[in-house]
Amino acid sequence: MTTPTGLAADLQRYLQESRDGLLRSLEGLSEYDARRPMTPTGTNVLGIVKHLVGVELGYLVESVGREAPVLPWNADGSVWEGADMWARADEPREWLVALYRDAWALSDATIAELPLDTPVSIAWWPDARRVTTLGHVLVRTVTDTARHAGHADILRELIDGQAGPDHDDLAETLPWPEYLARVQAAADEHR
Repeated sequence: MTTPTGLAADLQRYLQESRDGLLRSLEGLSEYDARRPMTPTGTNVLGIVKHLVGVELGYLVESVGREAPVLPWNADGSVWEGADMWARADEPREWLVALYRDAWALSDATIAELPLDTPVSIAWWPDARRVTTLGHVLVRTVTDTARHAGHADILRELIDGQAGPDHDDLAETLPWPEYLARVQAAADEHR
């Protein structure tokens, strides 16, 4: 596989950093904690991984006419009912993570081999804006992955207190209980 260069290389690097961060949020979680809904809308760490499988395959593989694995939740249409946002009991974590890594490989091949101005067609977008460029959908994928990796960081912190990498960097200089007390005191001024 060729290596992307220029802007494509930068975008691929940021995408990979977010992918890695997302999987770090999953490490060490019990099956229950990986799957349990942590928000009123059901957001959960393993569901975010499952969702991003479809994002990468849809935007960075299928949209450029490359072959991608058929995802069961796409094949049966349940994706449109939110089935890509949570793992069914019979969907092993290892399978979903492996599927995500497979999607990376296919996406990375697209990024490395095609110019950013390559026309793409997003089948599920309205006709008026269905055709765009690889660069557009790559930026969209980088943004979506970073946003969801941030969600996973917050979910993980709610589950067991483990926070993202910035938390570890600041832990020695910023005692969290005192910091939290200062933040709470500032908020209390507006009760």
